[in-house]
Amino acid sequence: MPSYDVIVAGVGAMGSAAYWQLARRGQRVLGLERFDIPHAMGSSHGINRIIRLAYFEHPSYVPLLRRAYQLWRETEQLFGEQLLYVTGGLDIGAADGRVVTGSLAACAQHDLDHELIDAKELMRRFPGYRLAPDHVGNYQPDAGFVMSERAIVAQATMAMAAGAEIRAREPITGWEPTAGGGVRVTTSKGHYEAGRLILSTGAWIADHVPALANLAVPERQVLGWFQPRQPEHFKLGAFPVSVVQTAATTCYQFPVFGVPGFKIGLYNHLKQRGHADALSREPDAEDEAVLRAVVREVFPGADGATLALRACMFTNTPDEHFIIDTLPGHPQVVVASPCSGHGFKFASVVGEILADLATKGTTRHDLALFRLGRLA
Repeated sequence: MPSYDVIVAGVGAMGSAAYWQLARRGQRVLGLERFDIPHAMGSSHGINRIIRLAYFEHPSYVPLLRRAYQLWRETEQLFGEQLLYVTGGLDIGAADGRVVTGSLAACAQHDLDHELIDAKELMRRFPGYRLAPDHVGNYQPDAGFVMSERAIVAQATMAMAAGAEIRAREPITGWEPTAGGGVRVTTSKGHYEAGRLILSTGAWIADHVPALANLAVPERQVLGWFQPRQPEHFKLGAFPVSVVQTAATTCYQFPVFGVPGFKIGLYNHLKQRGHADALSREPDAEDEAVLRAVVREVFPGADGATLALRACMFTNTPDEHFIIDTLPGHPQVVVASPCSGHGFKFASVVGEILADLATKGTTRHDLALFRLGRLA
């Protein structure tokens, strides 16, 4: 039976980062992925994902983000391909709303460069937006996006070049502890043993950790790309990444890049939740309509033809913070999911954390917000 130092189950955002960090430390690593590498069945496809320092979700994320930026830049230098693009970023909404107040709190606590802009001035600088008169925007110049699929390719490619092994289209069907304190993993094609197991299977995490069944809930999301009627307002360099909280919803958006069209998504989209295998990957007219309604309200210059719709999975915890921890009673098993729809930007540093936990059992990074015990 093949034996490894660490098995990484799930080679998506977090898994590929852990796989690379372990391989560069000289660990004997096996990566197991149920789909292709990369693939469009999980949470990390669709060209790019936003990265931002003014983190309205909680100020505790900011130190991790600073390290994530460092590691993304290191990864792209080693791989020889740009993965991180800085566009500047806006957090927009009512002055007393969660997005703006949370963004400003993160800036204040961590002394981040930022500028609070009223709606009139914001629309003058960035005419792609149409905002309510009482809205404001917090501009933070370091925000941008990471090339999500290419980042997974980079991490997996460099790990294999460092001697790690990867097997796609081989889902794990179970795992069990071994007498020596390690773990035995069963897949659709065989059995493997290792000293440690990292479970980073995203929307399928509860299949492997039943205790997470009500704590890691998959949710269907749909991203849309629309042809701008005023393309000069939405091009790279003229339009920042942003999060906009309206009276009805919260949306996130990108400048045109990589494929045709202005990209937009809604937090919690249509609130369709269930097992990942039961949620449709085929976007429909309702998905398009709810996205277009927001485009017409906030980005009327982008209200052209639909160019693409793509479904992906969020996997949410009750408080929408991550789970990064070892399993109670099984210190040889590390869980790295779910990430509640805002995790990709952290993948580079989470990979470092997972490699720390798998090799040393501890990490210098503060994981208090992400421990399993908080959800007991």
